[in-house]
Amino acid sequence: MYQPINLAEKLARFQDHWAPRVIAEMNDYQFKLVKLEGEFVWHAHEDTDEAFLVLRGEMEIAFRDGAVTLRAGELFVVPKGREHITRATAECQALILEPRGVVNTGDAGGNLTAAQDAWI
Repeated sequence: MYQPINLAEKLARFQDHWAPRVIAEMNDYQFKLVKLEGEFVWHAHEDTDEAFLVLRGEMEIAFRDGAVTLRAGELFVVPKGREHITRATAECQALILEPRGVVNTGDAGGNLTAAQDAWI
């Protein structure tokens, strides 16, 4: 009944990139694992911040006026309403923390929009 969530075990259960998987909820927030490789789409989340914690690898979060690079063990919070794009030259594994119901492509939509509440 009381079991920890093993992140490595959960990450081993899927291979696709840009398709976050929910692993836990806390109040109205979801913890999502994601694998990133290549470039995502420019988008914004008008109503919420979005936190990225890199577990393995390296990623970049770019804004129209600059960028931040995150490596394993580093966290960054994208402020709500800020247009951004995520990139990873090699596979990066990250944990995302955001409110339930947030669409990964924000206001952009498109073919990289992930299924909502995809649990693993």
